[in-house]
Amino acid sequence: MERKFKSNRNIVYSCKYHVVWCPKYRRKVLIHGVDAKLKEILQQVANEFQSEIIEMEIMDDHVHLLVEVDPQFGIAKLVRYMKGRSSRLLRQEFPWLKSRLPTLWTNSYFVSTVGGAPLTAVKQYIENQKNV
Repeated sequence: MERKFKSNRNIVYSCKYHVVWCPKYRRKVLIHGVDAKLKEILQQVANEFQSEIIEMEIMDDHVHLLVEVDPQFGIAKLVRYMKGRSSRLLRQEFPWLKSRLPTLWTNSYFVSTVGGAPLTAVKQYIENQKNV
């Protein structure tokens, strides 16, 4: 895969991250249309903040993202917006989520820079999550 760089007004960068987070209590609630709506919301947030979702997979009980983020904006801020907005909108659209969970997401998440592993290997890992 060819290495491509992005830029903003004052930096040129290539900052890709593998991010994983789970619903509270690792409940299997990302089903019955919640997964499809979640994908839409995450894509909207990424577009709004000039980030790129390279790969995304929604499992019943966790979310995998391969995302490129402007380092001046930061991965922590992007994940905070993604989790916050998706929690609010999903709980509005799917009221049954409110009865199952006090909050949709856990406070924590996993993030790893993707630099050591070839990007294609991480992308393939995320694509194959449902086939494990």
